[in-house]
Amino acid sequence: MGSLFDQVRSIIRDSGESRYSIAKATGISQSQLSSFMAGTKGLGSDAMDTLLLHLGFEIQLKKTKKNK
Repeated sequence: MGSLFDQVRSIIRDSGESRYSIAKATGISQSQLSSFMAGTKGLGSDAMDTLLLHLGFEIQLKKTKKNK
């Protein structure tokens, strides 16, 4: 499983929605989305929450076994 950002990039690509429509719906700028999709910048937690909510996803944390 890839990083959180990699997973979100995949969700955006698979959504079939344009960056323009995502930007309009979420208030996240197209340039910020482009930088995120290119992997040159991340997204803050508020932007990530807004983006995932728009795309119909949420982040859930799950405890894993510790390596000893």
